[in-house]
Amino acid sequence: MADDPYAALGVSKTASDAEIKKAYRRIAKTDHPDLTDDPKAHERFKAASAAYDLLKDPARRARFDRGEIDAQGQERPQRRYYRDFSEAPDNPYRGQADYGDFSDVFSDLFGERGFRQGGFGGGARSFDMRGQDHRYTLEVDFMTAARGGTTRITLPDGNVLDVNIPAGTRDGQTIRLRGKGGAGMGNGQPGDALLAVTVREDPDWRREGDDVTTVLPISLDEAVLGGRVQAQTIDGPVMLTIPRGASSGQKLRLRGRGLAGSGGKRGDQHVELRIVMPPQVDDELARFIETWRKDHAYNPRAAGGKGR
Repeated sequence: MADDPYAALGVSKTASDAEIKKAYRRIAKTDHPDLTDDPKAHERFKAASAAYDLLKDPARRARFDRGEIDAQGQERPQRRYYRDFSEAPDNPYRGQADYGDFSDVFSDLFGERGFRQGGFGGGARSFDMRGQDHRYTLEVDFMTAARGGTTRITLPDGNVLDVNIPAGTRDGQTIRLRGKGGAGMGNGQPGDALLAVTVREDPDWRREGDDVTTVLPISLDEAVLGGRVQAQTIDGPVMLTIPRGASSGQKLRLRGRGLAGSGGKRGDQHVELRIVMPPQVDDELARFIETWRKDHAYNPRAAGGKGR
């Protein structure tokens, strides 16, 4: 990753969170390894991903801007130890090097957890630290999110992973890949990869909670006489009964045909009927309607839709 994450994304240090996200998406659309074989593009995408991972977190961004962490998110050494300890007014060894116990200093820097100290004469000091979690955005199509499945992704470091998408995955849901984040230090475990899922919109499906809605076109005669027609569901096609005298906008419910929710219970599917006229109104149909209208005309715009 570049030393300047702002430069890696092509934005200024005063860029808003939305501008940073937009810049990352722009780079991902052109330089993602799944979209191009250009090694230079892969490097740009890798740098942009690492930069976005750092800057999208307001707290980490603020720490980077203050110089407390570097572009990799690692702590920067605070240059204060010798001055704070050896030049303190009450230090009897002021002006001399002090090679005493610095465990409290290292504990302040790394935390008590994972710090292992050895004497100056007994070996080097070392510490264990868990690797960073890396965050990415994963876009999936509606049906993959609804039915569940597997999608293949390429991480910025070039690793290819098959990711399991649970059935009923929601937009904004996070999938955790354990051990696929940053490498740990010492004996520290690697971090995780966190995938924020974006579900791509589908023109044929609308989602409301665990319920889904689809539009089913029906013919004029099916609307008048009713009948059995095929309708699509998440699980595949089913036969649906159209009631006699159906209207456009009328909804039929298919219980348990929606998305998987908490506890494994599924929502419902609502099928919205839409009457579609024949491609051409021929003379026979026109004469029939004219004759029928003489004695049966009605006004669907009147109250109740049956006004004369």
